[in-house]
Amino acid sequence: MIQQANAGGCKRCLYTVDHPLGLVLDDEGICSGCRVHEEKDRLDWAERWHKLESIVQQYRSRGASNYDCIVPVTGANDSFYILHLVKERLKLKPLLVTYNKYFNTPLGIRNLAKLRIRFNCDILVQNVNPVSVRKVTRTTLRELGSIYWPCLAGQTVFPVQTAVRFRVPLIIWGAHQGLEQVGMFSHEHEVQMTRRYRKEHDLMGREADDLLSQFDTLEEADVWQYRYPDDREINAVGVLGLYLGNYVRWDPKAQHEQMMREHGYQTAPFGRTFDCYDHVDCFNYMNVHDQLKLFKHGYSKVTDHATREIRHGRLTREQGSALVRRHEQVPPEYSELFCEWLGVTPHSLRFLLDRFRNPKFWDVDAPGKWTFHGWNTFDGSAVEVSEGRAVDANCRFYATSRVDERPEPAYIVVGKGYP
Repeated sequence: MIQQANAGGCKRCLYTVDHPLGLVLDDEGICSGCRVHEEKDRLDWAERWHKLESIVQQYRSRGASNYDCIVPVTGANDSFYILHLVKERLKLKPLLVTYNKYFNTPLGIRNLAKLRIRFNCDILVQNVNPVSVRKVTRTTLRELGSIYWPCLAGQTVFPVQTAVRFRVPLIIWGAHQGLEQVGMFSHEHEVQMTRRYRKEHDLMGREADDLLSQFDTLEEADVWQYRYPDDREINAVGVLGLYLGNYVRWDPKAQHEQMMREHGYQTAPFGRTFDCYDHVDCFNYMNVHDQLKLFKHGYSKVTDHATREIRHGRLTREQGSALVRRHEQVPPEYSELFCEWLGVTPHSLRFLLDRFRNPKFWDVDAPGKWTFHGWNTFDGSAVEVSEGRAVDANCRFYATSRVDERPEPAYIVVGKGYP
């Protein structure tokens, strides 16, 4: 059954005003994310690149014994393209930093090793005590409905901690999620990384110390690694978190395919989306984590991917909606790996996940039986979606390998790299 678009849905993309990052519709029924995306076709990107060059010029190290900037990386996402811009176009000397999520796939470890070697960079890896990571994950799953809080906290704080420790003030990130998805800012605002955005959106309003409670088993030793440096330390170094998406016309599909051709970035298919390029480094992001997103917010990563492709003109709204219907209810894979790692039974995990089904999007028919009535889909007849990873030649995604790459997949706690 095809559901009707609700009054809060964008007429162009698949987002609604229920988006957790906040989204508004204008008088024409077009959302703020689509309107800000229109800037990509009117801004002078050559001029903006020159502005970026002038900004980073003042951060170049005067000697060979220090770094010009900090670049957070993973074995997936936009890391190859970010480093391509930083190292090959801006000619900066970066120090790479990465937070170990512990849900690493072999493919992610291989990509990260290739990234480091291909671009000839030093890298720091933060390995937080896995016992503490499990404890924090149990707490955030129980309290916040998030298995990814430690990952997000670590990925966003370790670069800042490193910038303060090494006194390298410039941190270079890729695109700003709030700008790209919901138009929270304009490209011309040139928004920078902030403590406030990290807490309110990445960390769901909870800093590390907010997790400590007399009703929980977490202790000081479990959370201190996730603490953001205080303002005095940050100001003493002059830390600046710069987003490349303000100065480069950001297009993840085109960028990934360029990195596949030029630098050997490897990709893998997922059951819950048609995009083969995103988050191939993690067993859980496109599986249990993505299912939780659907339970809590009524949409999943396939809606993000389809909306992005609609805005870039590679999918119609009808095609995107059909792809969402195909993928969003696909059962997650590798749940047994997560249960084994966390120390819970599959039944206990299901109970914990079901607690966070939002009644705005889910009806309970009987114990363990749910009916989904989530975000809007287009109000029209069914669209046939061709076999493959997308619907036409303009929107095809190419997998170079499998996510697990081994008969019995297992988390790689610490990757040794590849030659």
